Amino acid sequence: MPAPETFTGEATDDLFVIGGGINGCGIARDAAGRGLSVTLAETGDLGGATSSASTKLFHGGLRYLEYFEFRLVRAALREREVLRAAMPQIAWPLRFVLPLAPDMRFDAETPASRLVARAMPWTRGRRPAWMIRAGLFLYDHMSRRRLLPGTSALDLGRAPEGAPLREGLRRAFAYSDVWVDDARLVIANARDAAALGATILPRTRVLWAQAEDGLWHVRLRDMETGAERTRTARALVNAAGPWAGEVLRSAIGRETRARVRLVRGSHLVTRRLYAHDSAYILQGPDGRVVFVIPYERDFTLIGTTDAPHPDPDTAPLCTEAETAYLLDFANRWLRRPLDRDDVVWSFAGVRPLYDDGAASDTAATRDYVLERDTAAGAPLLSVFGGKITTYRRLAEDALAALAPDLAGLGPAWTAGVPLPGAGFAPEAVGAEIAALRGDYPFLSQDWALRLFRAYGREARELLGDATEAADLGRDFGATLTEAELDWMLRREYARTAEDALWRRSKLGLRLEADAQAAVADWIESARRVRAAAE
Repeated sequence: MPAPETFTGEATDDLFVIGGGINGCGIARDAAGRGLSVTLAETGDLGGATSSASTKLFHGGLRYLEYFEFRLVRAALREREVLRAAMPQIAWPLRFVLPLAPDMRFDAETPASRLVARAMPWTRGRRPAWMIRAGLFLYDHMSRRRLLPGTSALDLGRAPEGAPLREGLRRAFAYSDVWVDDARLVIANARDAAALGATILPRTRVLWAQAEDGLWHVRLRDMETGAERTRTARALVNAAGPWAGEVLRSAIGRETRARVRLVRGSHLVTRRLYAHDSAYILQGPDGRVVFVIPYERDFTLIGTTDAPHPDPDTAPLCTEAETAYLLDFANRWLRRPLDRDDVVWSFAGVRPLYDDGAASDTAATRDYVLERDTAAGAPLLSVFGGKITTYRRLAEDALAALAPDLAGLGPAWTAGVPLPGAGFAPEAVGAEIAALRGDYPFLSQDWALRLFRAYGREARELLGDATEAADLGRDFGATLTEAELDWMLRREYARTAEDALWRRSKLGLRLEADAQAAVADWIESARRVRAAAE
């Protein structure tokens, strides 16, 4: 922290948000929509860390029921419905198959399994079918379910979902959750915040924040130019995710009793493993579950792990041990064994869980804690923990906590309000894609589907007056064009090929190295031209 300074002549925001992940962008959007002036700063790309490295699900957390996290599951299930309706272009229903293996025993115990084992000792080390069915019944009925079907039983000998699984499995349950494009969710919230008047500053580091005369003075550095400036705000939100504790100590100079537990979640991507569109939730002998999920139409996602991570500044990478763990886990259930050569990509993210003292990373709560501090003379709110499904509710709770400090704060408003590109009923997705192809006949079905699942109705703005593919400029392959890259740069805060190919889209999975290099060259050239024009 610098020595105290005197600050004069600065325009003052109502709220300054540190962190451009889903929680920070969700808070900025909510606050801007309530009439507050808001600035958000993110050191890297928006959603470039934890928020783009999730398992990409809006879900209640079926396994959390075993830890008696009923309040969290109920809240998440309610949000699952709200969020699905608000962004049907990037969030769509996904059916999960939970196969039963009567011979599998589990080394780990949960509060629920211990309770059952005390009454029925013969169940120790197992999840009996009736126990799983009871959990799914709760999952179906803990919140009103309008958009998703309930649980059903499957005969794996007849159902197509049985074909990829090893022989000898006979029964399974199927239930519903929601898939979401996590990186695009962050961008949609940031863009909506900006449309509502917020200032969004990606690649901008907060050097320090100092309170004086009831205001926060925040010193910023542009990570691309090195230029520094100061912003002033009435309230400060620390939504830095894995870096929340570091920001408090190093940039703000505050201590907290709350602690962040850093847990690395790694995922593998393979070529598509099966023909149907359902996912699997697989049980392991360590008591954990791993998902096997259809991914980007031609691939399969396997994850995740729960591994301790040393510090937020250590880049999260999927280790060889985690790769082996996930492959071994899946191979207990799959008919065709997988090996390292089947993996075409892997990614990892650091989940900043609130440290509730749980005995293991798997058992640690996924709920969030908000800590309000006015000891510095100006309000500071720090966000610890949370999960992607509850980001909107977290934002509401954050502003409720700051309400005494923010005069003129409007009412909560985000429930039921669509994000950019939405504004249509979830059941209308098929008709919307057909209409897009009708307006742009040169689009193939796959191309139209990809564009719509990324941009929704805004795909028309991206395509503009094009009457043929050549009107969209250079084709880099995999249906990626100059027009789409330009949209990402102008409208979605993209700065690099990594932003465009691995977060705004996942087209890095489809483009060879030379095509990816061509994208990088084009983006660098476009940015130079734009900088010269400014």
